[in-house]
Amino acid sequence: MSDNNIALQITRKALIYIFMTIFAVFLGFPFLWMVITSLKTSGQIFIYPPVFIPDPVQLSNYTDAWVKASFSKYFFNSVFVTVLTVAGQITTSSLAAYSFSRLHYKGRDKIFLTYLATMMIPFPVVMVPNFVIMRVFHWLNSYQALIVPSIFTAYGTFMLRQFFMSIPSELDEAATIDGSSKFGIFCKIIMPLSKPGIITLCVFSFIGSWNSFLWPLLVTNKQNMFTLPLGLAIFRGFEYNIQYNLLLAGTVICILPILVIYLLAQKFFVEGIALSGIKG
Repeated sequence: MSDNNIALQITRKALIYIFMTIFAVFLGFPFLWMVITSLKTSGQIFIYPPVFIPDPVQLSNYTDAWVKASFSKYFFNSVFVTVLTVAGQITTSSLAAYSFSRLHYKGRDKIFLTYLATMMIPFPVVMVPNFVIMRVFHWLNSYQALIVPSIFTAYGTFMLRQFFMSIPSELDEAATIDGSSKFGIFCKIIMPLSKPGIITLCVFSFIGSWNSFLWPLLVTNKQNMFTLPLGLAIFRGFEYNIQYNLLLAGTVICILPILVIYLLAQKFFVEGIALSGIKG
């Protein structure tokens, strides 16, 4: 390889890295500014030129946001609802995906396509019927209303089905010869081998449930049932006169669990996305 070609490749890589760095800075700056503002006093937020290093650093914003807005209750509600929603989605999606990928019965593919077609229905279309059902069941302002409608997901079923289909069917046959039942194959073979796909669905489900705002807003009107996204809206009321430093401190509290979950599951997340589309 000539020196010109080597220099051209080095220049190309350098330009790519520079572009990616600039792009990352543009993406990350709003989050950095959010953290900086959450550490400012109220008087430092709107001064010009802007203050990039808070002086003094107002760590009390986080404790004030936690105490004044009853964040402990909102945090508990979000954790409780999210954990049960994730567990429900993993249970229903894995069982449905196992049926659609490993069991053979008449009309299986047609039923799957019909179920998959529900992904094309926008949430606002089913929002009112779901609300009416919750009201008929007397589930408004309850954990049931926040959890039950969210534990069924066509996307999760589709993703796990694709993952299950990448597992060799010979393993099922060998387990059947050894006397294992269909449910035994599901529990002892399919689920352990599908760990990356399951963790990927857990991440998607966690983010979706943790950030959910519209549905909790619709089915709850009591503060003791609010989740964190609804709790943040309190800072926009007249009681706190939109204290942006407290609002952004609360936002940081909301985002931290998502960052932790993603960082812990990043390896499985990438692997699950890569493997879930191997076989159609």
